[in-house]
Amino acid sequence: MAKKIKEKGEMSFLDHVEELRWHLVRSSAVIVAFSAVAFFFKDFIFNNLIFAPKDPNFITYRFFCKASRYFGSDGLCITEMPFTMQSLEMGEQFNVHVWTSITAGFIVAFPFVIWEFWKFISPGLYQKERKNAQLFIIISSFLFFIGVLFGYYVITPLSVNFLGNYSVSDIVERNIKISSYISLLRSSVLASGLIFELPIIMYFLTKIGLVTPQFLSTYRKHALVLVLILAAVITPPDVISQVIVAIPILVLYEVSIVISKIVYKRQLKKEQQNA
Repeated sequence: MAKKIKEKGEMSFLDHVEELRWHLVRSSAVIVAFSAVAFFFKDFIFNNLIFAPKDPNFITYRFFCKASRYFGSDGLCITEMPFTMQSLEMGEQFNVHVWTSITAGFIVAFPFVIWEFWKFISPGLYQKERKNAQLFIIISSFLFFIGVLFGYYVITPLSVNFLGNYSVSDIVERNIKISSYISLLRSSVLASGLIFELPIIMYFLTKIGLVTPQFLSTYRKHALVLVLILAAVITPPDVISQVIVAIPILVLYEVSIVISKIVYKRQLKKEQQNA
């Protein structure tokens, strides 16, 4: 087997920890920098992005309404969101502002964070693999941003519409804490972004031998059950929403199997050549 590149020679465990610490420091610094910028764009972020899914004219609601009318029904059309936003604690709005800025900073800085991650693991890779750094950054960032958009334009409005309209009794007023609303949006967006990294995760798990394409194919049915459970957790408890969320995750799983097969075949080929 060809030797891997070791620019700095053999490193001890403490050397690796120190190296990792500086990668984390640089990543954190960039996230904080973008968070500071987001902090000063409060009006745009909250009025045009955060609270947009509460508006009945949000693009997702209009799309579902048009789709519903195409089949001769207005069942998916939304005319109002019967809840109001409120702040019940002195520091709630400021805390929400800070954490929303940090979330925005992390999303924008994600390509740099991935780049730092790549630099940390690259000394243990082969020369040919290290040349694919740019492709790795592009694909990882693309999948993450697609996941973020999916969480924002699909999961969040489905959840806001269902939970905002759900009521156990007409006696109960729908006054939603701002922190609760934003927590729902933040978890939906970040969870989707990370879930869409599944092909990248499977790539590395296959390379280190923890996963094989045979394993992924054999347990496909089990994965389907897990995907449906995951979709049920992150979406409202209605079948349509769960199916909408489950489909792209299943597609990602199938893509992961293909990627795992490619990586596995390449590794077998290298082992045969070096045998």
